[in-house]
Amino acid sequence: MYTVIAILIVIASILLTIVVLVQNSKGGGLAANFASGNQTFGVRQTADFLEKATWTLAISILVLCVLATAFVSTGNTQKQNSIQQRIENTAPIQGQPEFPTTPAPEQPTTETPGTPQN
Repeated sequence: MYTVIAILIVIASILLTIVVLVQNSKGGGLAANFASGNQTFGVRQTADFLEKATWTLAISILVLCVLATAFVSTGNTQKQNSIQQRIENTAPIQGQPEFPTTPAPEQPTTETPGTPQN
């Protein structure tokens, strides 16, 4: 899924670059080729279309980038599972102390009544 989103981001970026290059900051650009006043796709409609296309592509790139971060796989789950299995399967090393898992039974104290306690 991440690969598909990355491809869509590249395509939207290329289209955004083309749309921005077609625009002219002084009102010319693609609209200058349609100079006759009686056309349905005239100067104003071209500028509106290019501006809407720019905003739409910019917002779509932003949304796709956020979606891409949700689908990035870090691979930590596989590493953690492997490490956890190795830890559980290891035997204690020679000389390593093994501590009892059950509590020791209580032993009665043999104190004499006249001796002070430390």
